[in-house]
Amino acid sequence: MKVIICGAGIAGLALAERLHTLGAAVVVVEKAPGPRTQGYMIDFFGPGYDAAEAMGVLPRIRELGHHVEEMTYRDRHGRRRSGMRFARFAKIVDGRLISIMRPDLERALRDHVPAGVEIRHATTVTGIDNRADGVTVTLTGGTTIDADLLVGADGIHSTVRDQTFGPERRFLRYLGFHTAAYSFDDAGVHAQVAGQFCLTDTVDRQMGFYGLHGERVAVFTVHRTADPTLPAEPRAAIRREYGTLGWVAPRALAACPPPEHVYYDQVAQIDMPAWTRDRVTLIGDAAHAVSLLAGQGASLGITGAYVLAEHLSHAKTIETALDGYERTLRPVVTDKQQVARNGTRWFIPATTTQLHIRRAALKLARVPVIDRYVAAALAGKSTGIIDRPLGPASPATT
Repeated sequence: MKVIICGAGIAGLALAERLHTLGAAVVVVEKAPGPRTQGYMIDFFGPGYDAAEAMGVLPRIRELGHHVEEMTYRDRHGRRRSGMRFARFAKIVDGRLISIMRPDLERALRDHVPAGVEIRHATTVTGIDNRADGVTVTLTGGTTIDADLLVGADGIHSTVRDQTFGPERRFLRYLGFHTAAYSFDDAGVHAQVAGQFCLTDTVDRQMGFYGLHGERVAVFTVHRTADPTLPAEPRAAIRREYGTLGWVAPRALAACPPPEHVYYDQVAQIDMPAWTRDRVTLIGDAAHAVSLLAGQGASLGITGAYVLAEHLSHAKTIETALDGYERTLRPVVTDKQQVARNGTRWFIPATTTQLHIRRAALKLARVPVIDRYVAAALAGKSTGIIDRPLGPASPATT
């Protein structure tokens, strides 16, 4: 079986490793000229953690991770208003939690991809001839590749999805926020946030800070806006939106790098009635972005890659495999997306009343039993889908 994967991000790299290990010929195409360096800190747990362990990449992910003691909310003077220790949350998921920069998670997966996988950077999919018995993909420069399957793993703004299923506007659900992330060096700021995830305790907008290795500080931003249109100048927009915040925010804004070193996008979800059409299928954010508000986007990307590869290696036909992949994963994705939509008003409070309610809820979270309930709500339902046996591999699809 020959598979073309469009996208060398988290989902695409995980799928490339799995399929090659299971005997498929794999070509990965990626529009970026090289690995991306932009991205924010994520809490990696859930089914993706289980998949990473099964793949053997978990030790490398742990090596690149960061130790975080506590999440805290700080006022404009840097005073702690509320928070939650990570140990409480980690206990709910049996300690199976790693805080890691998204580019480092991608790096761990890329390092794990076998040498036999061909990865072509600075390459885009310009045409797709999708048939019931195969697919012909046209790439940058007019090169064509025949394959049994094309997988779109090219993110929320997927080219493969656009060409196969229709324009993005049909499937994108904007949740009312813009987000950004970048990093900078500042020993003073680092000393104040080291070992914590510090968030501003503010209405309508929020900045978050992580202390990385050395004097490096990672910055995360999110703010409400009814307009989904992205700004032409991300750095100017970030400084304008967060310029009224106090504590370490002014120093972080002054250090904001040029646009090419800033991640900036909408907070949105992708909601599709089906992820597959003939011999084209989608995984990760291209199929089912759950949004920043839900978390676990990276975890679900790896999960989807693992589940798809397992079904392709065990099913008698590719069509059966693709159907099994979607039936297995869709209930998990639907649950995560609903959790995100339900929690929008608490993620970034719209009023001071909501802000005070959030503070009170976090104080209650320190009470035994209640703390487990809150942490479990954040973690979501246990799925166990990585542990479900599919039976012996089928030579028909390997």
